[in-house]
Amino acid sequence: MNGSRAAIRYAKAILSFALEQQKEVEVNKDMLLVANTIQDSKELQLLLSSSILKTELKKSTLKEIFASKTSALTIGLINLLIDNKRLPILGEVAKKYNVIYDSLKGIEVAKVTTAIPLTEELNQQVLQKVIEITGKQATIESIINPDIIGGFILRVGDIQYDASVANKLQVLKRQFESESFSS
Repeated sequence: MNGSRAAIRYAKAILSFALEQQKEVEVNKDMLLVANTIQDSKELQLLLSSSILKTELKKSTLKEIFASKTSALTIGLINLLIDNKRLPILGEVAKKYNVIYDSLKGIEVAKVTTAIPLTEELNQQVLQKVIEITGKQATIESIINPDIIGGFILRVGDIQYDASVANKLQVLKRQFESESFSS
C-alpha cells in the first residue's frame, strides 16, 4: 500500500472518530496547523522521514511542537502513526483530512497558480469569482510557479481556466506554426 492510500485511510478514520465526538472542526484546525508546520519546516520533514533517528526523539519533538496547540484526538493520531511506523505520512494525512473535511462541508478547493504570490485583495476577488462560478463556498490553495510568466491558472474541481502568459505564448506559437505550414 503506498503512502497516499494509507494517508487517505488514516484521514478518513480520524475524521470518522472526530465526527463521533463532534470535534471535526477542532481537528480540522489541528490538521491545518500540522500540514502547514510540516510544509514550512525542512527540518521537521527530515525528522519525520529519517530512519536513523530514534522513535522516542521523534515522539518528544512532535509532542513539544504540537501538544499545547492541538486536541487529544490529533495527539492520538500522531501516537498511532508512531506505533504503526507510519510517521513519514503525517503531513499527507493532515492534508487529506482537510480535503475530505472540506468536501464533507461542501467547500470547494480552488487551486490558483500564479508567477508571484497573490495579494489579499486579489485572493478575495478570486474567491468571489469561484463562489460565483460554482455556487459553493471555497478555499484558495495558492501555488507559485514562475514558469507561467504572468497571469494565472485557476482549477476548481475538474474545471480549469488558463489565463497564463505562458499559455497565451503557446497558443501564438501554434498559430504561427500552422500558418507557416499552410503558406
